[in-house]
Amino acid sequence: MATAAAASTPAPPAPPPVSGAALPVRNKGLLTFGVMLATIIQILDTTIANVALPHMQTSLGATADTITWVLTSYIVASAIAIPITGWVSDRIGSRNLFLISIVGFVVSSALCGMAQNLEEMVAFRILQGISAAFMNPLSQTVMLDINEPKDQQRAMAVWGMGIMIGPILGPVLGGYLTENFNWRWVFYVNLPLGAVCLAILWWLLPSRPIRKRGFDLFGFSLLAIGIGALQLMLDRGQGEDWFGSLEIWIEMLLAVTALWMFAVHMATGRNPMFERNLWKNGNLVTALAFMQVVGVVMMATMALLPPMLQNSLRLSGG
Repeated sequence: MATAAAASTPAPPAPPPVSGAALPVRNKGLLTFGVMLATIIQILDTTIANVALPHMQTSLGATADTITWVLTSYIVASAIAIPITGWVSDRIGSRNLFLISIVGFVVSSALCGMAQNLEEMVAFRILQGISAAFMNPLSQTVMLDINEPKDQQRAMAVWGMGIMIGPILGPVLGGYLTENFNWRWVFYVNLPLGAVCLAILWWLLPSRPIRKRGFDLFGFSLLAIGIGALQLMLDRGQGEDWFGSLEIWIEMLLAVTALWMFAVHMATGRNPMFERNLWKNGNLVTALAFMQVVGVVMMATMALLPPMLQNSLRLSGG
């Protein structure tokens, strides 16, 4: 009897499978949309202002040489700030840093739209570039954290779509806004998109635990000086007759010296900015080399092609 009763008793339901995601969330689809929106608006601003440069030049009282700092200030600020993303994220929490970055990006976009001269525009673009620098790596980290290992490749494919859509959409959208409204709208367009993104992430975004660790101020300073001097040399070289100018020689020597000292510090320093074990990973080093080549080709094309089409070939920006 006891055996029959036991046989007729339904088996208890199997426990739900435990999620393998590092940070499970209750609405992964909506959070993915918010993260992708942050990725797109961040990448979008690397190219959306390109077609508006001639209009900005007249409005801001800049020259053809100095107006390019609207682009380069954003790119250089992002390049310098990206390496400290991990440290700042550990220090204040990944969720807090992501939200602060979006707020900073939206506020600086509004300030760029209200700029009255080139100095203001460059200062606000630097602030925008610093905010954008944290959004890119954090968005990728979130996509990995909220997905199980078996779904991470698909998540990275989705993330890569945003990386590709942004640069393609930027000149098209920038041209349309400039021709039909005003060049200031290439920055104001970030406000509604950023507000939607902020609301979604504020509601759903989880956070990695806060972890206190030291900061390599010496290494970061060398990297910032090296990148800044290199950018100045490349940006001002043509106008200053390259190595016929003492300024270009000074900037080149400063860039080479700072970047060489940074490399030596990374190899021999006690607490370098990047763990030395990272450079033993062949896949990482190979990927970085390919990213450098692709980045040079893509960024140069995106920065130079719109002005060439507008100024040299006299084509419309719309």
